[in-house]
Amino acid sequence: MSQRTAPPHPARPHDPARGVALAMVCLVILGMMPVIANSRPDGFHALGFAVFLSVWQVVVTLPLFVRELRGPDRGLFATGLEARERRRLIGVGLLTGAMFGASTYLYVLGVERAGAVSAAIAIQAYPLFAMLWEALFLKRAKTPLELALTAGLMVGLYYLGTGGTWHIAGVSPWFLVALGVPFLWSVAHVLIKEELGRTPITPVQVTFFRVMVSTVVLLFVALALDPGVLAEGLGRWDFQAWALLMGAVYTVELIVWFHAVRSIDVSLASSITTPWPAVTMVLAVVVLGESVAVHEVVAFLVVAASLYGLIGAGLRAARRRAPC
Repeated sequence: MSQRTAPPHPARPHDPARGVALAMVCLVILGMMPVIANSRPDGFHALGFAVFLSVWQVVVTLPLFVRELRGPDRGLFATGLEARERRRLIGVGLLTGAMFGASTYLYVLGVERAGAVSAAIAIQAYPLFAMLWEALFLKRAKTPLELALTAGLMVGLYYLGTGGTWHIAGVSPWFLVALGVPFLWSVAHVLIKEELGRTPITPVQVTFFRVMVSTVVLLFVALALDPGVLAEGLGRWDFQAWALLMGAVYTVELIVWFHAVRSIDVSLASSITTPWPAVTMVLAVVVLGESVAVHEVVAFLVVAASLYGLIGAGLRAARRRAPC
């Protein structure tokens, strides 16, 4: 949840102090989220939790959506779209909403089964998948340094996935489930980034439509697979309290991130939020009583170092491509 596209608002004067402060808020929130997910009451199944946190995201986002419609920046509703653009936007919205719905469920399930710390580090694989899509679909060649750093990232993730044994037979299936989260995010964000550039859609509108579609998709999945989780969740106020907390925190993180990258570059904001699994490590020990294994610490250091290297290499490559 730390990787986002920049909002489509007009350029504004940079306020680095404000941007850095907001990115630090994202760092803390991202570190808290796996712990919140694993602190929910016993018996609150991952699918039910994913459904209800998504419902609460819609509830939290709706007032912001309505307020924006009444303001000067109405985004998509300010001007009419051609029929072809409207169909494409609806298609992208449905597809990415379904992806985010699936990733929400995988996030809750992966954190629960793989553990808060291991899942948090696995989610840091986002740049790996993003680079893959860029190479395949955008034909963006990577420098030898970027390839070497990507290899380092893969080594760190493999080491973590095998539980520090290096044996392929030791790879946890739940670690692979956690890897599904950045995989789905990376595909969805490529599609959303195109729409942010082509249409006047605003961050609040992106967030609202995203969580609305995700909620509908998850509701249908729950009704098809296990309707009991919905009835059980509706009948427990403590279940709803934790779902509301997770949904509200998740929504705040999305909106704070968009505002952060309006004041500072995405690369700087990403570098600030990179060490968020360290926050998860501390909270997992203090709040959940989990122990942090040596291989998790080692993997985190390797992954974080690789990510910082990739951010720096990407900035240098962008400067070389920029016209003088």
